[in-house]
Amino acid sequence: MSTDRPAGETAPEQEAAPGTTDARSPGEDAGAQGADVVAPDADAAAGADSGDPVAGTAGAPAAEQGAGPEAGTETAADGGDDGARADGGEPAPDTSAPQATETSGAAPPAESSGPAAGGASSGPATATAAAPTADQASGSAAGTGTTADVSDDGARADGGEPAPNTTAPHSAETSGTPPRTATPAPSGNSGPAAATAAALAAAVRAVESGERSAASFFAEAPRRTAPAAPAAKQPAPVGGPAPEVARQRTASGSAAPSRPAAAPGDGAPAAPASAPRPVVATVPGVDGVRQILAAGGAPEALAEKAAEALGERAAEALAADPWQLLGVPGVRPEHADGFARALLGAACGPADERRAQALVGWLLEQAAVAGHSALEASALRAGLAQRAVPDPDDALQTAIADGAVLVFQDAIDTPGRARPATDDEEAEQPVRILLGLDRFAMAEESVADGLARLLNTFEAAGAERDAADAAEAGGDGAADEAAAAPGVTDGADDVSGAPAAPDARQEDDGAGYRRPRPSAADWDAAAAAAPSPSAAELIRAAAGSGLVAHTGAEAARAEPAALIAAARALGLRAFGATHSENGRRRLAAHLTEAAPDTGSADPDPGAAAVTVADLLSGQQGPGRDTDGALALDLLVVLDAPQLDLETAALLIESLTDGTRLVLSGDPGVLWSAGPGRLFADLLAARFCPQVASRTPDSGPIGELVSGIGIGELNQVEAPGKEVVIVPVRDAGEAVHRTVQLVADSVPRALGVPAEQTRVITVGHGGAAGTRALNTALKERLNPGPGRFGGFDPGDHVVYTPAPGRTLPGKVTGADAAGLRLDCDGGTVVVPREQVGAGAVRHGWALTAHQAAGMRWPAAVVVLPGDAAGGLTRAWVYTAFSRGERHLSVVQGVDQALPRAVAEVPVKERTTRLRTLLQTQSVQAAADAAAAG
Repeated sequence: MSTDRPAGETAPEQEAAPGTTDARSPGEDAGAQGADVVAPDADAAAGADSGDPVAGTAGAPAAEQGAGPEAGTETAADGGDDGARADGGEPAPDTSAPQATETSGAAPPAESSGPAAGGASSGPATATAAAPTADQASGSAAGTGTTADVSDDGARADGGEPAPNTTAPHSAETSGTPPRTATPAPSGNSGPAAATAAALAAAVRAVESGERSAASFFAEAPRRTAPAAPAAKQPAPVGGPAPEVARQRTASGSAAPSRPAAAPGDGAPAAPASAPRPVVATVPGVDGVRQILAAGGAPEALAEKAAEALGERAAEALAADPWQLLGVPGVRPEHADGFARALLGAACGPADERRAQALVGWLLEQAAVAGHSALEASALRAGLAQRAVPDPDDALQTAIADGAVLVFQDAIDTPGRARPATDDEEAEQPVRILLGLDRFAMAEESVADGLARLLNTFEAAGAERDAADAAEAGGDGAADEAAAAPGVTDGADDVSGAPAAPDARQEDDGAGYRRPRPSAADWDAAAAAAPSPSAAELIRAAAGSGLVAHTGAEAARAEPAALIAAARALGLRAFGATHSENGRRRLAAHLTEAAPDTGSADPDPGAAAVTVADLLSGQQGPGRDTDGALALDLLVVLDAPQLDLETAALLIESLTDGTRLVLSGDPGVLWSAGPGRLFADLLAARFCPQVASRTPDSGPIGELVSGIGIGELNQVEAPGKEVVIVPVRDAGEAVHRTVQLVADSVPRALGVPAEQTRVITVGHGGAAGTRALNTALKERLNPGPGRFGGFDPGDHVVYTPAPGRTLPGKVTGADAAGLRLDCDGGTVVVPREQVGAGAVRHGWALTAHQAAGMRWPAAVVVLPGDAAGGLTRAWVYTAFSRGERHLSVVQGVDQALPRAVAEVPVKERTTRLRTLLQTQSVQAAADAAAAG
């Protein structure tokens, strides 16, 4: 089981539910254990050089770009490039097609033939049912164009899913759920336990078929509360402990039914004898894990990962239940089957209950890699059946009863269908039964509760409150005058938010800090001074609500900057957080432009721009107060579509009551690397005030991207060669043309050096993936022997310290401590172990998910012919909008590009956040009606 995925990098982005033809498992091609497959055309000779591509067809219609399909591009790349295709480049592989076993040790005979036997498939390794549709707001940026690209729209950032921050706990850390006990649960098919499982299975099927209501299922099913998870690991905060993600669950039917235990002598069958264990005396620690892995024929290199995933007693757990190896990142079912067969011999079989329970968890984990926070029961049943589990219903109900899986009901909104009356709603409203893992359920519910808390605890400025403030001031005429005067900042001496003296219009947080309370007139004056009507609208919305959603493209980022500058001028502690350092620098530039030109202006307005990761860790921003909350009054999160559930839960829980939160982003770009689609769900639920920017992106690139956002791929005029189409016939020619563009054509024709140009492609593997392109670009731009673990000083690289976080940098050297990088002016030392595990990759060429949230002066988007099956509008929109001054498109997908833009908006995800937010809204309305 070889590996070529970076450490900490999750599997490729997959948008389909487990088992669908669009799904793809992390270990299949990009996983830590998957071998890189190169398509036959990988070595195709480059096409003849016909001259300077930049001097070629500018803005040519996509229909005229000729290029037949070619093998070699990987849309589902390791590192998490969302794609529905195999590493070798086959578009949309059939999930039922058998795949060669990748593990040492033979798989069980039952899995060696056909898909029904559970053999590895060339397609997704997740469950088999298509993910339910989900609403995504498709934002329109400015521009239209003739460029092409493939849909990277997936759940993860290639190479680094735009997901959890370095400070946000990794999924393994936040789950809080210890490895399942090594003792297998009884698997008898009679007695009370079997009867309960059968009853629960029948109830789920009845709800799905509409024969009974979901409420009756939850009312009648025996319930058991899942064990409380230990506190999530969080970085030590500055100024106090960081708050933990809320563990309470909302009343949404998420309790799991209990599985009654049979009393001795009640006629229930005795548990079957445990399978024989290997004759290996396990020793504590990693050495014991190496022993058991070697006994099972698995690579000993997995020992450290296994110990990290399964805990201190990992060796004992694997000896008792070999299928727990599926809990190690990158391990696939066929790997675990081979390992179990080597340890258990004839006792190993597809009917083993331990195998079924491990597969349930694995399928849900792979669904999370694809972006789903939950799956429909039918999807999981199909996935289990595909992998030769004899009784999927029994396996599913066992997992529910044991608390390993939680059950939820989710209302289905049918377009055009009238909502039933209140009395009949519970009986008539169609619902679907969803199953999910505890940690994602807690994160989703924590986000919903936290957003509702910010919305409900906020007190807006207004005439009545201003009058009350004046009265509270004791009738002091000076205070009254100050309360009524526009632009007064409550006596604050500086814009950092620390007022000089308390007055009636300041709120004491109990720790010595008194939050300024600008009046309605103050906010009106700030809005009147805003640089654009959209910025003024955003300022007014933030003045009147604790939660605001703001949508817009790149040019619209100036509007949140204007809000932050205005809030700081009013004495509030206001900050803006971005997904990447590249985005932070762009925000800092906007803040400098927006800062008021007065004597009291912030001496360093750019300091209010931070990254989400560094804000949570305390490396940037205001730090934390004595209660562990972030010490701020207003937070604007840009690049909000890149915010995954677990990071969002951690961030929102770090905000105190009364803090203003603005989520801002472009709804047309790819979603987060981790599970969920927070920004899209928030917009679809209409949970809070929304401000849509009317500021378009300018220029040919802006026009092109704007058209893509509404499903149109139009020809644009590009007199300055801002948009250039370069048709290619195969992957070899695509690589050749790309190197020519980066090294010669773009620098000569446009004056943009190769250092400031990035290549964006569909995945890491294949004949025109990032690995092939980076190899060719290194040979041309910085040749060398790769003496530092394959890298040389001057190499452009990307470092993935945690899933979803991509740090571009340049190699400066290496020493005993590790590989030294210059990442945006800061020195980063990557330990040798991480370098060897693939945490660092060459970075001249990136995937669209890696590039999300960043922009460069020039971008070259590579679309080899075999990328057509992975294209979506969101992928094309994201890739094409990465260039500021110039965009070249190496076009080899012909008509697949306009079809994807027009017909495939996004690969959907199954989430619960929209329903949870709507439930919060209904409850708030009911409470208001009862109080009124």
